[in-house]
Amino acid sequence: MKNYHSFQSCIEACLKCAAICNHCASSCTKEEDVNMMANCIQLDMECAAICYSAAQLMSLGSEKAIDICRLCADICEACGNECAQHTHHRHCQECAEICHFCAQECRSMAA
Repeated sequence: MKNYHSFQSCIEACLKCAAICNHCASSCTKEEDVNMMANCIQLDMECAAICYSAAQLMSLGSEKAIDICRLCADICEACGNECAQHTHHRHCQECAEICHFCAQECRSMAA
């Protein structure tokens, strides 16, 4: 069974991704056209939630860690793709980058 040390790089990626997603969601609420950012905000919040959950289950050595890593990768990818469309917002570009990295980390853990 895998433990904290075998998951460490993925746990760190998930925690960083969650923090950046929270920052992005918060920043999006301050944009001039908030309605245009609604999907981005929603995905940021979902991504942060699953990343925190994945990090927690991995640190616990849960038998379900691999399953949640697969789901986390999918949500991170969706969030990253949405954020990447908002090229005029630095916070979205930063979020897209970490989301895609986190998705890659989660996929390698679940492989």
